[in-house]
Amino acid sequence: MADEPLVLGIETSCDETGVGIVRGHTLLADAIASSVDEHARFGGVVPEVASRAHLEAMVPTIDRALKEAGVSAKDLDGVAVTAGPGLAGALLVGVSAAKAYAYALGKPLYGVNHLASHICVDQLEHGALPEPTMALLVSGGHSSLLLSTDITSDVRPMGATIDDAAGEAFDKIARVLNLGFPGGPVIDRYAKEGDPKAIAFPRGLTGPRDAAYDFSFSGLKTAVARWIEAKRAAGEEVPVRDVAASFQEAVVDVLTRKAVRACKDQGVDHLMIGGGVAANSRLRVLAQERCEAAGIRLRVPRPKLCTDNGAMVAALGAEMVARNRAASDWDLSADSSLPVTETHVPGHGHSHDHVHEVSKENLYS
Repeated sequence: MADEPLVLGIETSCDETGVGIVRGHTLLADAIASSVDEHARFGGVVPEVASRAHLEAMVPTIDRALKEAGVSAKDLDGVAVTAGPGLAGALLVGVSAAKAYAYALGKPLYGVNHLASHICVDQLEHGALPEPTMALLVSGGHSSLLLSTDITSDVRPMGATIDDAAGEAFDKIARVLNLGFPGGPVIDRYAKEGDPKAIAFPRGLTGPRDAAYDFSFSGLKTAVARWIEAKRAAGEEVPVRDVAASFQEAVVDVLTRKAVRACKDQGVDHLMIGGGVAANSRLRVLAQERCEAAGIRLRVPRPKLCTDNGAMVAALGAEMVARNRAASDWDLSADSSLPVTETHVPGHGHSHDHVHEVSKENLYS
């Protein structure tokens, strides 16, 4: 075990300050400070509020993770951080903190991709990722189909969200139904008591001429909102549980259908599902049914590892160290639209030389 890389990961792309510590494929600590309650009254994430919350939470969360893992900061083999995509101000807090810790410890710094990290986190649950693996990432801001042949260097976009991502649609429909924020968990809960066949909501981008792997949930969102408005205008009671179940079914039907089709078309027999919406119970059940029918092995991490967390960043960082990928330079910057094809931001191989002069004294005591 001792020769496996010990890496600390920092994730601040949105409203969760996540710090994880991983040794190889083993999760040692997963500390999270969430500012979700501070955003709830606004009905969505406010970037400035998120950035300030990250600043306040960063050092205590790192200290908590080190304590939970039972390791000292000087034992680390590297520090990994989400460099993008995400909210620019929020990302900058994490990148700045990672630089400070890496520099003070004399350790290599790895700026990694948020989406690639969501794929890599599955290694902490189910061991090494098969190559290739198809990944369906579904979260508040994006729905993506990605083909990973090497998680540290080769992740290819197969399909993406054209307008509203699945998570955004959950939030908006929850708002129309007056169920609160965030929408995913609450709609999942209400849907369990509803009939998914009660209302025939549309399935976006599933026609013969539509892009095979792209996603669009704006039409669905509008159709559901109009259906609810019509009921209210007629003075009828809205069957909240049936609406939640029928809406949820429309989303997960499209997601799983396209993911299985991509696997078949590309000859890939492993599907991994990640991102916050992967915590949805119906998505997990339907994906399992359809994968079994198609002879595809399904890998879904436990719900806590699907939402944004530092463990996923540490997992990808550990893989970077294990495969001797180039560390990032000290001028690493946050990139709010970092493409998934850039799984990490490598440096030029020279800017870490002077760090080891610093590490003799070890600024971090």
